[in-house]
Amino acid sequence: MPELPDVTVYIEALDRRIVGHVLERVQIAGPFLLRTAAPPMDAVQGHKVISLRRIGKRIAIGFDNDIWLVFHLMIAGRLHWSEKRKTPDGRRTLAALDFDNGTLTLTEAGARKRASLHVIAGEEALQKLDPGGIDVMASTRDEFSSALTRENHTLKRSLTDPHFFSGIGNAYSDEILHRAQLSPIALTQKLKPEEITRLYEATRASLAEWMDRLRDDADGKFPEKVTAFRPEMAVHGKYGQPCPRCGAKVQKIQYASNETNYCAKCQTGGKLLADRSLSRLLREDWPRTLEELEERKAGKSNG
Repeated sequence: MPELPDVTVYIEALDRRIVGHVLERVQIAGPFLLRTAAPPMDAVQGHKVISLRRIGKRIAIGFDNDIWLVFHLMIAGRLHWSEKRKTPDGRRTLAALDFDNGTLTLTEAGARKRASLHVIAGEEALQKLDPGGIDVMASTRDEFSSALTRENHTLKRSLTDPHFFSGIGNAYSDEILHRAQLSPIALTQKLKPEEITRLYEATRASLAEWMDRLRDDADGKFPEKVTAFRPEMAVHGKYGQPCPRCGAKVQKIQYASNETNYCAKCQTGGKLLADRSLSRLLREDWPRTLEELEERKAGKSNG
């Protein structure tokens, strides 16, 4: 799912292409993409784009008549820009927005279509789509601490909760926690002040670093390689590969379709975090340390 760095770079690319330009035609081919009935879609046709905004992981396009198009790309949705007109097929390409200087399309891979488009009238209605999480890049350390410790949850849950923090999801939370050398299951209200400071600094540094990386990758072009799995990432999507800091193998916790990656040596004092689906089966046999895990693997291979 595109998160804060990806959405920010999308918006920067759109700013250079569509602000000040007129939307001539909108074609919606995905039957489940449009989630609102009023205002109608044709309310934006013939109007000029005057503003772009990030609302969490959403991209909001504002027009000169105070109507907004708000896209949520979810897991597999992506935006593309072409100077040529495109026709959406309803299978992979779900929408095409024809501007006076090119076409913006939305594609979504896979059979399950989760991406959404809302047509919103006015600032008040737009704000209702905002879950209310703070923008870490614009917050102070104390504001960050207040949001983090308002409720007692695991760090992974809190960082990815849009009611606490804006735009941080599964991928970048893994990278943030690895940089901060904190366990994903540490409880927020039990953190020491210096740990909160370390997390605050790691969050800002990680997001800033990835925004710069994504800008460099795009090199002035429209970003086309938006993915949650990048070779430069330290732990996210790197299960079984060496941690770039200490060399220990990256571990994972699998809950349903969500996966958390972490380095046990750097983040949990060498302790393995029990995977709920496996720990039910293994119970007391589930290894608690990296050393125990390696011993069991060695024992199986030798047997």
